[in-house]
Amino acid sequence: MARKRKIFRNIKLTLSYCGTRYHGWQKQIGVITVQEVLEQAVATITGEQPSLVASGRTDAGVHAMGQVVNFRTESTIPLEGLVKGLNSILPSDIAVLQAQDVPWKFHAIGSSTSKKYQYLIVNSGVRLPLWEERAWVVTRGQLDVEAMRLACGTLCGTHDFSSFTASGASAKTRTRTVSECSVNLPDHPLFPPVPGRQIMFTIAADGFLRYMVRNIVGLLVEIGLGRRDPSEIMEVIRARDRSAAGPTAPPQGLYLMAVTYKPDAYNGR
Repeated sequence: MARKRKIFRNIKLTLSYCGTRYHGWQKQIGVITVQEVLEQAVATITGEQPSLVASGRTDAGVHAMGQVVNFRTESTIPLEGLVKGLNSILPSDIAVLQAQDVPWKFHAIGSSTSKKYQYLIVNSGVRLPLWEERAWVVTRGQLDVEAMRLACGTLCGTHDFSSFTASGASAKTRTRTVSECSVNLPDHPLFPPVPGRQIMFTIAADGFLRYMVRNIVGLLVEIGLGRRDPSEIMEVIRARDRSAAGPTAPPQGLYLMAVTYKPDAYNGR
């Protein structure tokens, strides 16, 4: 009697999580991470030990609205059941938004073409305890949004972003193409309400270096406070020196919003 052929699947998960109590995405010894918690949940549901691949390694305290993960499995659990099952055992600060069967070649990192991040600032004259873990509450002065917008325009395009990456970063190349960089005042109110302005930075690129977004935001805030001039942005880029840029913005204001994939990533078997 012929053996029943095993069914192998490649499954893509889209996640949302609050990164406050996690030491980032990547599994590490001695600390709790999003990867570790999700792998344990997948193992419980499928009975297998998964190898999860994420689109990016969010740092400690950073949040996600659209993190993408893929893993390969022999499980035949329907997608709807997989989502319900995982969400029934995951902690309240991690959720699976969607599960999708994708071709075997699909890879959460290798198949991606761009990522979009947003960074939230609340510009207030007082501390805001309910927002300390969801935004950077800037109380040091009134931010000049127009000056920050002017600086953002210079960042678009293809540049060497060495001035905006962490010291000792191991990326093979530090050249990235930024397709969008903007500063906006959201037209919808935050909840809980805040005394002050909400300022949202949005940046999309074909890839990001470690701390790149937070280092860019740190410099933009220096410009917004009048400590640096918007015209200095190109000088900072050309310097290719981390010390030429501003301070690193704190992690709690950063959100991974979405990941875009090659059109053919979903084609084939």
